[in-house]
Amino acid sequence: MDENKGYRATIGLEIHAELKTKTKMFCDSRNDPEERRPNVNICPVCMAHPGTLPVINKEAVKHVVKVGAALGGTIADFTEFDRKNYFYPDIPKGYQISQYKYPLISGGSLNGVKITRVHLEEDTARSSHDKGDYTLIDFNRAGIPLMELVTEPVVKSAEEASAFARELQLLLRYLGAGDANMEKGEMRVEANISVSKDDTYGTKVEVKNLNSFKVVEKAIDYEIKRQIELIESGGKVSQETRGWNEAKQETFSQRAKESSHDYRYFPDPDLPKLKLSEIPELSVEVLRKEMPELPWERRNRMLKSFGLKEEAAELFVQDIPLGTFFENVVAGKSADFIKLSANYITSDLMSLMKSGAAGNMPSTGSFRALMDMVVSGKLSSRGAKDTLAIMHAEGGNPEEIAKTSGLIQESDEGKLREVVEKIISANSDAVKEYKSGKEASLQFLIGQGMKEAKGSANPQVLKELFLANLK
Repeated sequence: MDENKGYRATIGLEIHAELKTKTKMFCDSRNDPEERRPNVNICPVCMAHPGTLPVINKEAVKHVVKVGAALGGTIADFTEFDRKNYFYPDIPKGYQISQYKYPLISGGSLNGVKITRVHLEEDTARSSHDKGDYTLIDFNRAGIPLMELVTEPVVKSAEEASAFARELQLLLRYLGAGDANMEKGEMRVEANISVSKDDTYGTKVEVKNLNSFKVVEKAIDYEIKRQIELIESGGKVSQETRGWNEAKQETFSQRAKESSHDYRYFPDPDLPKLKLSEIPELSVEVLRKEMPELPWERRNRMLKSFGLKEEAAELFVQDIPLGTFFENVVAGKSADFIKLSANYITSDLMSLMKSGAAGNMPSTGSFRALMDMVVSGKLSSRGAKDTLAIMHAEGGNPEEIAKTSGLIQESDEGKLREVVEKIISANSDAVKEYKSGKEASLQFLIGQGMKEAKGSANPQVLKELFLANLK
């Protein structure tokens, strides 16, 4: 059953991400997202004192140009900054320095979604409305370099929107351009949503400040359903800006949607025009040499070079240090070793790290040695898990831990033959059943052998000895 009643959603995304630089966008105040004291990292420029002049942060421009190169966009030769005029307490100048007609980046794509533009602007101050019947303003954030990316209206679902935002977050982290932690407000998603039964666009509604990937999906899904129900009941969708109420799990009206002419954009007279071709370190050729492996490149390599399952490859792409750890562990090793290591890292090691218990990430060498012990048969799967748990809790050498804890797997045929002969002698009924064709009896005998050896026997060697003695 079509829950959307024949309507199709059209979604365009606007994503703001704070960039990682030492200083703010147009002054030398510190860019420190971890600062908790209010109004510490401020100066006359970001506080808009009369007569102050802004200066462009070259590192911020470089970050955005790198993003543009990664997206395959067109990097502007000529670009400039504009004044976006509006009045609000978090922007004391009465305007925000942004880019309008000549953005740094035009076009490109990410995750199959076409990009309209990527430009630079300054962030606003942080407003706190929950202190009583007044609002407090913290200007530490005012003037932080802010990248805005706008997509074409080609996204069709909440899941596609969330996947796009996740991939952009990864890209910013790989490039070192920003941490883009949504829970800290370092990346904010806005979705422009409309519904229609044909190829024409419906009335667009903007849902602002979505602060997690789950909220992005919930808000878009809710808004699609709200608009369909409104139209179906004879109502009309209004062009407006809406917010997300987490407690009620619904969007709510904030204000009528502005158009670009409402902001009266004009070029900022205090800032120079930029001709990027005249800035050698911002040339595409130079930046491409500095570019790391990108998320989608690493994902493809993980799948093809290591033969990983998609879930494991995605984990190693998402968690950059963990992916690097995996690659160092398996360097130069066989396919079986790679598969075994991936399984232990993604299941056992990750479980230990997520358990909340204090512990240590094992070194590359010690984890590699642990895997070698499993491959060689020195450790059983159970023994390896127990050894890894001790390594995580206390550190140490896996071989010494396994020996001290009595976890080394016994593979000596002479010693195990004695165990097999004892079990066969003590379980004549099971032996008869096996010889009469009951395969389950063999597993019973092996289980008894493992119990006799106190779990230290190599089960494969034990099985082979039982088969040889039961002929």
